[in-house]
Amino acid sequence: MAETPTTTLWLGRAMFLCLCLLLIFLQLVPLNLEPGGWAAPDLLLAVTVAWIARRPDFAPFIVIAVLYLLTDLLFQRPPGLWAALVLILTEVLRARATRIRNVPLMLEWGSVAVGIVAITIINRTVLAIVMMPQAPLGLTLIQMLMTIAVYPVVVIVAHYLFGVARPAPGAVDSLGHRL
Repeated sequence: MAETPTTTLWLGRAMFLCLCLLLIFLQLVPLNLEPGGWAAPDLLLAVTVAWIARRPDFAPFIVIAVLYLLTDLLFQRPPGLWAALVLILTEVLRARATRIRNVPLMLEWGSVAVGIVAITIINRTVLAIVMMPQAPLGLTLIQMLMTIAVYPVVVIVAHYLFGVARPAPGAVDSLGHRL
């Protein structure tokens, strides 16, 4: 059966949702009960921004909002803060998606890195203002840097394994709207 643009869109959305739910599940599974000395990258954030930078139509606003609100509740973070920051970052990237489409990976990586640094700093600042307990600054910085470092790997895996590639210039969906 030939894949129509609408089928491709819904398969991409389902793939994004399933991958995010799998990442949330893997973070909840207790693999090691001893605390580690380093923080793993936030793969959920890296996957989300990779999908938004590459194919923003595959990651709808409401799906991202619900997923990150769910993670706030499951990981016992202040409900809505990280979700709101990620939504702001994804919407900024979504607005720039057509301009990012023609730039090399290094420039895309740079703009994503600036966004990740910004939301991490804002998150820590807001938590400090309301005097919430936080992870040590070193662990937060390691996680931020690891997330930025793993972004190109996530983009490569998304491109070759999941087929999430930038649309060609002038590409249109089934209704004739530009992608």
